[in-house]
Formats: sequence, structure tokens, C-alpha cells
Amino acid sequence: MQTVTDEIRKSMEGSSWIRKMFEKGIELKKRHGADAVCDFSLGNPDVPPPAAAKAALEAIAADAVKPLGLGYCPNAGIPAVRDAMAAYIARQQAMAVEGRHVVLTVGAAGALVSFFRAVIEPGDEVVCPAPYFVEYASYCGHFGGVLKPVDSLPDEGFRPDFAAMERAITPRTRAILVNSPNNPTGCIYGEEDMRKLADIVNKVNATRERPLFLLSDEPYRAFAYDGAVVAPVLPLTPYAVVLGSFSKTLSLAGERIGYVVVHPDMPDGATLVNAITLTNRTLGFVNAPVIGQRLAMALLDETVDLAIYDRRRRLMAQVLEDAGIEFALPRGAFYFFPKAPGGDDLKFVDALQDELILAVPGRGFGMAGHVRLSCSVDEAIIARSADGFKRAVARLGA
Repeated sequence: MQTVTDEIRKSMEGSSWIRKMFEKGIELKKRHGADAVCDFSLGNPDVPPPAAAKAALEAIAADAVKPLGLGYCPNAGIPAVRDAMAAYIARQQAMAVEGRHVVLTVGAAGALVSFFRAVIEPGDEVVCPAPYFVEYASYCGHFGGVLKPVDSLPDEGFRPDFAAMERAITPRTRAILVNSPNNPTGCIYGEEDMRKLADIVNKVNATRERPLFLLSDEPYRAFAYDGAVVAPVLPLTPYAVVLGSFSKTLSLAGERIGYVVVHPDMPDGATLVNAITLTNRTLGFVNAPVIGQRLAMALLDETVDLAIYDRRRRLMAQVLEDAGIEFALPRGAFYFFPKAPGGDDLKFVDALQDELILAVPGRGFGMAGHVRLSCSVDEAIIARSADGFKRAVARLGA
């Protein structure tokens, strides 16, 4: 008896490598003890939220006992929060944005799913650089969309291959999706890079009725190191759509607060905002969590202690360098995407597991031959892994 669809059955059989490694971690921790396992598989932000979160939650709690204090709000979000979010986004994107251009969503994932539901017809394509966040294919695939990854350039720090991306565009391509700072590589696309992508979008749209969107997924925007700058996207093309969340910036992953902002001058942009508001509701999200909305608004000028992540980044770089592992130093986010010694990411992951180190194979992100390591762990865990990395590399070399 078949209880689920063939599509979902197939997805379950090929479930996310991140989830597989998470489950492997549970097994290893039960067998050897949690302190013995160095788990770099999940990007679950562990740095505490800003100290101001406590007072903000107390103020929210005082209002929560009032009638409708925790009731439904407008599907696009609480109006005051939308306005505050618009001012926040305007500072980041270096152009004026109003609350009516913003929809608050259930995380950046909810923003992407709601956007794709609004614009994707079966057979439409979404082009993105590889490696890419593992769920992108599912987010657009739920509505008949097809993700078309295009290999980026590892020897150039994983910059996009612009010529290859332009060649990948067909009449069915609906969006170019980019993620900067990038998960899993930590690459930050500079202003020149983003301008090249915007030029491609503008060129294509000059001959189209159904526009091609430049979709910028930015949940790691605050995580930029060594003076790196995350380029604003909205000013580059009227067909820009920016998404983000506060899961990492404020360590509010469980509150599921994200947003999507549509370029103020996009032709028929108001219809797109209204459509995303509708799909946000009809997909079952209804509205972003009210407590999370108010908490995010109270903390818009705050971030977690980014210096902690930078120290971890530098320590992980030293561990990998000492082990003889080739890598590009990430300029943003909190991941490393080093080359697998010998070129086989599955063999390297297995060798690391023998040392009680958990990493995710790069093929799970659309680029085999690498592994992803998350630095959302304590420095002591990174330091403790050093000898294990060396032994795993030595074993592969032997």
C-alpha cells in the first residue's frame, strides 16, 4: 500500500546529507559520549542572542496577556514591524524601501517557498551557482520548478561562472538565485559580481513579458570578515528580490522570522507583493510568529557576538592547514568547504567518522570532491578535532 506520492517517496530516499549526518551524530554520541564527538554537520547557531533580547521578551510578555496579544496579525506582518523592517533593509540595500514592499515570513525558507509559489509554473527553471543550499531544489520543485545548478569556480574562491550561468538561461528560466555570504562556501559576491548578474537579468528582461528575477538569499548578511562588504542588490535591477532572516544574525532560528522585499520600482511589483502575501497564507504559514516579529523589531540594531564566529573561523583554518587540507578561507557565513584529500568526499567523510568527526559530503550541496564543515560549535570542539583530521588525511594518503 502506497501512503505517499512517488515524488515525496523519492525525496525521502535521497534525504538531505545534512540530516543523514545529524542522525549519524546521534548514533555516535550514544555510543561514545557527546563530548567525544566533533560534530561539524549542522549550521545551528549556538552563540547566545544579544543581551537586549531578555528585556525585549519581558516587554512582549507584558503585552501578551492583553486581548489578542498573541492573536492573528495581517498575513504580510504587523504593520509597525513591516515599517521598521523596511528602514532596516533600506540601510542595508542603500535605497529607499517602504513597509508595503516587505512581507514578513516564516524564516528565509518560508520567504523562498512563498515567492516560488507565486511565480513558478510547472517546468519553470531556477538557475543558481553550485554549490548551493541543499533545500533549494525542493523549494522550487514543490510547484513543478526545476533547479539548474551551474558550477562555480573553486580556484577563484567559488565565484560564479557568469558566462556559464548566462548560457544556462532559457525561455523557461524564472529566477537567478544567489546566496551571499554563501552556504556552504563562505564566499561573498562583490559588487562587480552582483552587477554582472544584474546585467544578465536586465538584458534578458529587455526581450521578455514574463520577467527573470534576481533573487538574493541573505540570511548570513551580517557575517562578513576582514573588512569584506556584502554588496547591495536592490539598486542593481528593478527585478531584484531580497530575502533574509534573523535565525543566524540574532540566534533566533527557532522563532522562524524572515522577510522578502520586492524592488520598489519593479513593474507590477505591488501585484507580486500581494501574491506573496496570499501564498504566505495559503501555504499554511498564515503569518510569521507574532512574538518573533516583535522580538526582531526590538533587536534590529543588534547582532550576536560576531567576534566569536571569527575566532572559530581562524581556529578551523589553522586546524585544516596543519592537517594539509586544501581550502579557500571563507570571507563570510560560518562554514568551510575544503577539498576532500584524494578527491572522494564520501571516503573522506567516512575517514573522519572513524575519528568521531562529522562533516557533510559536498555532493549534498551539488559539488562532489569537497566537504562542508560548520563552525557553529565551541572553539574547544574545533581544537579537539585537530589530531583526528590529521589521522584521517594520513589514512587516505596511505
